Amino acid sequence: MYSVVLSGATEGIGARVIRVETHIAATISMFTVVGLPDNVVRESRERVYAAIKTSGFRFPTWRITVNLAPAEIRKEGSALDLPIAVGILTAVGDVRSALLHQYLLLGELALDGTLRPVHGVLPIVMEAHDRGVPGVVVPRENAPEAALVDGVKVVPVSSLAETISFLLGTLPSAIPVGPPPGGRGGAGSPPQPDFSDVRGQDVAKRALEVAAAGGHNLIMIGPPGSGKTMLARRLPTILPPLEFREAVDVARIHSVSGLFAGGGVLPESRPFRSPHHTISYAAMVGGGLHPRPGEISLAHRGVLFLDELPEFSRNVLEALRQPMESGRIIVNRARSTAEFPSEFLLVCAMNPCLCGHYTDPSRQCTCTPAEIRKYMGKISGPLLDRIDIHIEVPAVAHRELAGNDRGESSASLRARVVGARKAQSIRFGGAEGPACNAWMTPREIRSYCGVGGSGKKLLREAMDGLGLSARAYDRILRVSRTIADLSGTREILPEHLSEAIQYRGLDRSRL
Repeated sequence: MYSVVLSGATEGIGARVIRVETHIAATISMFTVVGLPDNVVRESRERVYAAIKTSGFRFPTWRITVNLAPAEIRKEGSALDLPIAVGILTAVGDVRSALLHQYLLLGELALDGTLRPVHGVLPIVMEAHDRGVPGVVVPRENAPEAALVDGVKVVPVSSLAETISFLLGTLPSAIPVGPPPGGRGGAGSPPQPDFSDVRGQDVAKRALEVAAAGGHNLIMIGPPGSGKTMLARRLPTILPPLEFREAVDVARIHSVSGLFAGGGVLPESRPFRSPHHTISYAAMVGGGLHPRPGEISLAHRGVLFLDELPEFSRNVLEALRQPMESGRIIVNRARSTAEFPSEFLLVCAMNPCLCGHYTDPSRQCTCTPAEIRKYMGKISGPLLDRIDIHIEVPAVAHRELAGNDRGESSASLRARVVGARKAQSIRFGGAEGPACNAWMTPREIRSYCGVGGSGKKLLREAMDGLGLSARAYDRILRVSRTIADLSGTREILPEHLSEAIQYRGLDRSRL
């Protein structure tokens, strides 16, 4: 007796369609699952047995062999419980349905036969659509997520018995779910902080506007209480909304990580991740026995904010260097390898010294020069070289705190940022080119960042005077291109270059 049921398993942020093959032989009683299952899949034997018995079906007392094909792909998680149970009932003849080969099954079984939601539904359903599978049967809680994939019939069920009834055509209440109207979220979200709440700090606000417009990495250095964290947490309010393809990428990562909470709609706002400085290497870059996305991938297409930068572990910070250049991270483990996207906008905040008052004219710094050098030396030069915009955030004066000037709102700043991003999208050809100026290749820099004679002289003087690297030279050109986009000009003018150079002009002896 033999049966085949379709299911799926995640692989990085992608997925593979899995054939759950079940063979039952009239010999000694044994239940074996093969095909590189992890411990959770192996434990499915106990859940499947109890769920079949409590749902009122007979469990065969013969030898049961379940093969998860292709066998070389490691399978993990509890989503294979439902297809294994249905495969057993099909092999013994309790289920004979033409629908079985038209649907991919996912779901974790409780001991009473009810279904629990699982992770990674979105990428699995996307892979099913690409492989020509017309429909999926998923736990009711996962149905809105699965319905985000247009062209796939989604059937929500609540239990094993309900699944069998649907396959036998005796469950009229299992109505296929369609994709949600509009397919995008954002309504009903709590009020967001606004840049108008920040008093003073006009230079920092301008730098954040440039960073948002071009996707440039940024570091803020200043005494405690100067508003660095306040500014960083308002950066998402001026970023443009996610485009459809970007929203799908973000939703896939969050689905695999078990963080998808879209209620059946794709995310509209960009991710903002702010890990604590005690975060481990694996939690930052991704990893584990079976690699899962880390914070840099959860921040894909959004912001990764590292507050109190020198307090992070050195190896955690150095691990950021390669994904900051390539926009992806490859996690190699003994049993598997996974590649995750990581195009994030890095925003860092730090004090200028251990006590925090080295650059504060109103407070006395208690640190020795050696302590200051040691503190600032925790941030390596190669990492700082990959950060486009360096700014000092001074302490706010009393007159600015007590004044009535609320400053420019996030809505006003966002309008300019969106305009600059539209100009970049047109320049790069939409989905075929880089997402923003920060991800331009050297060839694209040569094509779109040409400067005139006076600009070349300015760059040469900056290179000689500041001791900048070739990477810093390219990053100045990228930032200049963004500043020109914000001003609405096609050419990069000397004033645009001057502002970009200013963002690299901190005292390097303190960095």
